[in-house]
Amino acid sequence: MNLDERLIKIVPSERQIKFQQLEFYAFIHFTVNTFTDKEWGDGTESPEIFNPAKLDAEQWVKAVKSAGMRGLILTCKHHDGFCLWDCKYTKHTVMNSPYGKDIVKETAEACKKHGIKFGVYLSPWDRNCHLYGQGKAYDDYFVNQLTELLTGYGDVFSVWFDGACGEGPNGKKQYYDWERYYSVIRKLQPQACISVCGPDVRWCGNEAGHTRKAEWSVVPMRAKDSEIISEKSQQEDNEEFRQRRVDARDEDLGSRKMLVNENELIWYPAEVNTSIRPGWFWHESENDKVRPLEELMDIYIKSVGGNATFLLNIPPTNEGLLHENDVRRLEEIGEFIRNAFADNIAPDCDITADCEGIENVLTDSYESCYMPDTPETEITFKFDKPEKLGYLVIKENICMSQRVESFTVSVSENGGFREVYEGTVIGYKRIVPLNDVVTDSLKIKITDSRIRPVISFVGIYRLE
Repeated sequence: MNLDERLIKIVPSERQIKFQQLEFYAFIHFTVNTFTDKEWGDGTESPEIFNPAKLDAEQWVKAVKSAGMRGLILTCKHHDGFCLWDCKYTKHTVMNSPYGKDIVKETAEACKKHGIKFGVYLSPWDRNCHLYGQGKAYDDYFVNQLTELLTGYGDVFSVWFDGACGEGPNGKKQYYDWERYYSVIRKLQPQACISVCGPDVRWCGNEAGHTRKAEWSVVPMRAKDSEIISEKSQQEDNEEFRQRRVDARDEDLGSRKMLVNENELIWYPAEVNTSIRPGWFWHESENDKVRPLEELMDIYIKSVGGNATFLLNIPPTNEGLLHENDVRRLEEIGEFIRNAFADNIAPDCDITADCEGIENVLTDSYESCYMPDTPETEITFKFDKPEKLGYLVIKENICMSQRVESFTVSVSENGGFREVYEGTVIGYKRIVPLNDVVTDSLKIKITDSRIRPVISFVGIYRLE
C-alpha cells in the first residue's frame, strides 16, 4: 500500500463529524475570578464573594445563538476549584455562595430550550482541593466530579480539558490519569468529543485566534499525546501566552512530506479558540476592548473556513449577564454570517467538469459527491451575467478522509482566466474570499490530491 492509499484510510468517527458540523460555538468563562478581577484564582477565595444578582443563562444562550453559534461550553470548574454546580464532594461551590443555585443546571436547561448544544469544561488542576497531588485519591475526587456533570445535566456534546498542571494547596503537583478520565466520558457520554487534552479535537496551538495556512485532520498519533499537550499549555497566568501565535515549527502537521515516515496516523481535527476580549474572564476595564467585528470575521473565515472549528469565549459580568458591548458584537457576527452566505448562485450556473456527477456538489450532503477519475480536475461555473462575488465555499466528503493538497481559483477576464486564489487543503470546509470580484465565470482547479478528490459541495455567494 502506497502512502496516499494509507492516508485516505484515516477517517473521522461519527462524533467527530457531528462536532465539526457545529463549526462555531461559545465558551463561557465564569467563576470567583469574575469578582476578584483576576484571570486565575488561587483557590482561597470565599464563596461569599460570588453573587451574580442578575444572572440569566437564557440571556447568554440567546446572545450566543444570535451570532450563529450552535453550542456552548461552560467553565463548570476553573483552576480555583470553585464549582458552579451542587457538587457533593466539596463545600467550595456555588451552593454555599449568596447566589445559591446550580448554574450548570440553569445553563444546560437554557441551551436545551433554545436548541443549543451544551458542553462542560472541568479543570483537572484544582488549587482548592487538599487531595490534589495525592495521586489516586485526587483522581477519585476528579472522576466523581466528572461523573456528576455527565449524568445530571442531559446530553453533553463536548468535554473540554486543558493541560494546566500547577501546585495545589499542599504545594504538590498531580499526575493526571487521562486514560481513566477518557473511559468515564466514553461510558457516560459516548457522543461527547473530548477536546484539546483528549483524543477527539486538538488545540490549534495558541489562544490568539491565529490559524495555519494548511490545517490537516490526518496527523501523527503522537499529536494527541496528552503529556506533550500539557507541557505546551498555559502553566501560569500571563498575557504573553494568550497572545502567542502558532509556533513556526508546528506550521505543517500533515502534508505527505511530514507523514511519510509516520507509522501510526489518526483523524484529529483542529479547534481555534480565543476570547472576544483580551482576557478570558470579565474585567470592567475591558468593557471597551471588545474585538472589532473585522478581526473576529477574519478569524471565522480562517478557522471555520480553514478546516477547523471556532470556539469564541464571552465572559459574563459580575451581575451574571453578558455585557451589552459583547452582545452587540455577537449580533453583528451573526448578521455578517447570514448576509455573506445568503445568496448561493452556483445552482443557477452552467457547470462543466472532467466527468459526470458534477451536479452533486450543489447540495450540501455526503450522500452524493463529485469524484473525478484523476487526482487533478477542473470545474467551471458560467453565470448568466457578470456577478459581484463575496465568497466561494468548497467542501470535501470527510467520511472518505481529507484528500486535496492544493487548488486554485480563477475568474474570467478579458477573454481568459485570471488566478485570484491559490489554496492548500480543503477538508471539511474551505472559505475563499473573492474580494468583490466581478466576473461571468469561475474555475476551480484541483492541482494535487492524495487520490481522486471527493467534493461534496461548492457554493458561490453573490455579494449583496
